Amino acid sequence: MNEVVFDIDRLREVALDQYGFVTTAQAEEAGVSAPSLAMLVRLERVVRSVYRVPQVPPTSFDRFMLTLLWTGCDEAALSHETALDAYDVCDVNPTSIHVVVDGGRRIGRKGGEGYAIHYETVDAKQVGWWEGMRCVKLATAIEQCAATGTPRYLLEQAVENGRKRGLLGKREAERFEAMVGGADEQEQRGEPS
Repeated sequence: MNEVVFDIDRLREVALDQYGFVTTAQAEEAGVSAPSLAMLVRLERVVRSVYRVPQVPPTSFDRFMLTLLWTGCDEAALSHETALDAYDVCDVNPTSIHVVVDGGRRIGRKGGEGYAIHYETVDAKQVGWWEGMRCVKLATAIEQCAATGTPRYLLEQAVENGRKRGLLGKREAERFEAMVGGADEQEQRGEPS
């Protein structure tokens, strides 16, 4: 007996791993054409090229997945202060969702309000997973935040808590502690950090 698989069922399979979201490209890979996608009344178009399958319950992580999918870049990863927040290592409260994409990319899509897109090449070894989403590892997030002016006390918290929770190796933690300590000494001498 042949089993009939409906388009919505194909999309739901993809969406289950992505907090209910599916992109146009992923739908086509699953065998659902763009015209068929537009005609599915049970889908909600969230932003250009990203749809939500409403049968997948919303979560507090949806906004992060939506940001990654909105970029249209497979290599996109949560980064900077958003990564620090994701790892829950300091009291950071980012005002935007920070995402890093390859330095050679340019994103010209509308709808990115509330997103901070950073263009830099990140090595695959610097990226891990958080709640099923690509996210730079803690060491990379600390380096990014140090370079973009995140307050030092937040970086100190991130290093201390990252070390305690095993998210930073001993050498990494020592390197960051020296970096933060060096900034303290420079500040005491009146030099810019």
